[in-house]
Amino acid sequence: MHPINPDRLRECVHCGLCLSACPTYLELGTEMDSPRGRIYLMKGLSEGSLGLDREVVRHLDLCLGCRACEPACPSGVQYGSLIEETRSYIERTARRSWRDRLRRAAILSVFPYPQRLRALLALTRLARTLRLWPLVTRFSSAAALLPGDGTASAMPTREPLRDFYPAVGHQRARVGLLTGCVADAVCGEVNAAAVRVLARAGVAVVVPTAQGCCGALHLHSGDPEGARRLARRNLAAFPPDLDAIVVTAAGCGSAMKEYGALLAADAEADRARRFAARVRDAIEVVAEQTPPAAARSQALRVTYHDACHLAHAQGIRATPRRVLQSIPGLELVELAESDVCCGSAGSYNLSEPEMARRLRERKIDHIAASGADCVAVANPGCALQIRAGLSARGLNVRVAHPLELLDEAYGE
Repeated sequence: MHPINPDRLRECVHCGLCLSACPTYLELGTEMDSPRGRIYLMKGLSEGSLGLDREVVRHLDLCLGCRACEPACPSGVQYGSLIEETRSYIERTARRSWRDRLRRAAILSVFPYPQRLRALLALTRLARTLRLWPLVTRFSSAAALLPGDGTASAMPTREPLRDFYPAVGHQRARVGLLTGCVADAVCGEVNAAAVRVLARAGVAVVVPTAQGCCGALHLHSGDPEGARRLARRNLAAFPPDLDAIVVTAAGCGSAMKEYGALLAADAEADRARRFAARVRDAIEVVAEQTPPAAARSQALRVTYHDACHLAHAQGIRATPRRVLQSIPGLELVELAESDVCCGSAGSYNLSEPEMARRLRERKIDHIAASGADCVAVANPGCALQIRAGLSARGLNVRVAHPLELLDEAYGE
């Protein structure tokens, strides 16, 4: 039996206002590839009128989990939790091909672990050096997302973050930083920039060494128990006296803000709710602390892509734009369909490369039309996806986190 309470499915009044917000519906135009259509499928599974056949699973697999439908819904349907619970049911019940099982197992055994991911990245660089990279990408389209394709082959080397960074001047707050998994291995310079900007804003930063992946990849892949295991690790790693737990990756922030619901039946339920209430995006904390004005002018034309789990799941839209507009000399231009998913969606670009490619091309079209020199992105998955798309087009457009641009405006 499908696990979702039928009353939650009946909250959808089938008005159709979600259709224009759904990336897969925009691309395919098919009802079953919209939130309304997928809720219809969930309802059929719950009532027993539908079986979990290949076609049903396919429509549900194609959902990005971007949650763009939630702000569009007048009934307040919590679609994100519905699709996550349905995916857990699918993984427990449906028969997957050996190829699908292998791919999903590989994603969850490598990407949530920074050391393993760094080893994979080292292999991609070796393949490039030995001129084997075209052969690798021929057999795996997902390989184009990794630094071996040249889009990030010049990733800056950096020293590992220390476990504590004092505030500059008067300390206004003391926070813990989640370094993340993909964010740490591939976009570590973003965490370093965030630490410097927070310190300038009077925020002391603790970097717990025992922390780990937030659990988002497991949760979105239908493995809630794996997500709970990782959540418990982070609960234990971060000191309870912090003013906030800050993140630089939108997907991590969204997942951690839901630890209370994830661990609702757990012995750590009360602690999880308190923890979740303190999770903040680093951009939020910087903006609230009113950092000193940047002195160095940045003569850049910048456009901003709304990461799905920052805009839709957390409702943070205006704050990153205000931070960018505070940089002297920076011209911010709006991006058409800025809040339509780029196709990254956690591990979606690895499990559904064709739809991810279509959405990436849609995003790159809009970036090219904006005339921007740089696209600001507040999520590492989006950054990798967009950087790969720009490289494939031969477009000389930089991809950077808003806090990197603010950090550069401060200078040394």
